[in-house]
Amino acid sequence: MSEMKDGFVEINGLKIYYRLYGDGDVKLIGLHGGPGGSLDYLEPLADLSERGVQVLLYDQFGCGRSSDPPDESYYTIDYGVEEVEGVRKAFFGDRKVFLLGHSYGGALAIAYALKYQRNLKGLIISSGLSSVPLTVREMERLIRELPEQYRRAIQEHGERGEYDHPDYLRATEEFYRRHLLRMDEMPEPVKRTLDYTKERRTYSIMNGPNEFTITGTIRDWDVTHRLGEIGVPTLITVGKYDEVTPAVAEVIHSGIRGSQMVIFQETSHMALWEERKKFIDAVYNVILSIR
Repeated sequence: MSEMKDGFVEINGLKIYYRLYGDGDVKLIGLHGGPGGSLDYLEPLADLSERGVQVLLYDQFGCGRSSDPPDESYYTIDYGVEEVEGVRKAFFGDRKVFLLGHSYGGALAIAYALKYQRNLKGLIISSGLSSVPLTVREMERLIRELPEQYRRAIQEHGERGEYDHPDYLRATEEFYRRHLLRMDEMPEPVKRTLDYTKERRTYSIMNGPNEFTITGTIRDWDVTHRLGEIGVPTLITVGKYDEVTPAVAEVIHSGIRGSQMVIFQETSHMALWEERKKFIDAVYNVILSIR
C-alpha cells in the first residue's frame, strides 16, 4: 500500500477523521457501512493506491473517531449526503471523483448520486441497497433458511425485544457467520469497526439492535423508484451469500441503465476481505474503463 496520511478535517462544523492513501491522479472516496461503523474495515481499498488511485476514507458523523452531531435530528441519510459533498470539496475541490459505498455506504452513495452525480466520474455500490424494507424482507427470508433452533430463537426472542438473550445472540452470530463474514478468523480492522459500532450511538439511532432488525431512522428509506435518474457509469457488486442479497443488487442493476453487476461466488457481505483480489480487480477494471 502507498503512503498513508491521516488526521481530522472540519466538515459542516464537525471534526471528521480521515485517511488518505497515495497521490494518484484518479480520486476515490470510500463510504463505510453501519450506519455507525468506521473506516477501518475498508482498509483493503487502499490496495487501489498501488494502481494510481488516490483513496480517501473517513469516519462518518458520529462514527469511529469523528465528532457527534449536535442532536439526533442530524442522524439521517440526507445529512450524510451533505457530509460526503463537504468531504469531496475539502480534499478535491472541483474534481470529479469515483464514489464507492459498501453496505449502508452503498445506500449513502446512491443518495449522493441522486443529488450530486455531476461531481462523479463513476459509482461503485458494494453490497449496497436502494430500499431498506426490501433488504429487511430478504434478510427475513435468509433467517427462515437457518436451522430450526436459530430460526426459532430469533423469532421468539425478537418478538419480545430480548435482543441480549443468549439464545438470540447465538442465533445472530450464526446468521453473521453465514451472511456477514465467511472467514475462520475475523481480520483485526473488521474487529475495530465492530468495536466502534458498539461504542458509538449512531448504529442504534439509525439502524437498530442488529443487522436484520432495522428500527432506526433509516427504516423506511426507499429510493428504488428514482434509480433511473442516475446516469453515471455504475458497478454493483454483491456476494452470493450476502445478507444484502443478490436480489437487492439486481433491483439496483435493473434500475440504473447501463450498470454492470458482479456476483462474487465465495462471498457473503464483505467481498473486499473474503475475495480481496477479485474485488479490487473488479473495482479497478471499472475505473480503468472510465478514467
